[in-house]
Amino acid sequence: MPALTPPEIPAGSLAASGQPTLTVGGGALLRPWLIGDAQAVVEAFGDPAIQRWHVRRADSVDEARGWIRRWQGTWGDETEGHWAVAGADTGTLLGRLSLKAWNLTDGTAEVAYWTVPAARGSGICPRAVTALAEWALGEGGFHRLELEHSTANEASCRVAAKAGFEAEGVRRGAALHVDGWHDMHLHARVAPE
Repeated sequence: MPALTPPEIPAGSLAASGQPTLTVGGGALLRPWLIGDAQAVVEAFGDPAIQRWHVRRADSVDEARGWIRRWQGTWGDETEGHWAVAGADTGTLLGRLSLKAWNLTDGTAEVAYWTVPAARGSGICPRAVTALAEWALGEGGFHRLELEHSTANEASCRVAAKAGFEAEGVRRGAALHVDGWHDMHLHARVAPE
């Protein structure tokens, strides 16, 4: 069935441009993942807070390498984009930022993130989310970014608000966590007209 509107993001355009490295400010950047990040990913997923909110753990460096290979491949498939939040000078892993569930027709994606314990409270996460959102809603060509978190995760709510994602409502019983079903707070940011 023919579409009456063109896709917001033409198929192949993001893959052809390559995944960008983005400046975050405050001595950090968003860069594509490297296989050499695997040990730091295992250490990050040993953190109880990351396990609680992301409902995963990494049991080995080999498992983390597999995740990174998958994260690296999603850009070319135009399905997701995954970045390491890293120290600009040191390369030290500070966190992860993702654009998931791309819909190129509508120009939409979902934002997800975590930070390592040592980076929390430094403002790095809201700056990284802001940098990614500005790229995605500008040069990236996306129209709308959604971000959701458990209503019990107040820190994530603060990140969303600081990064300019407006609260839109609550999705009741929308995500299963280790301690049961959680209501999820939905935020969104839309490209300027």
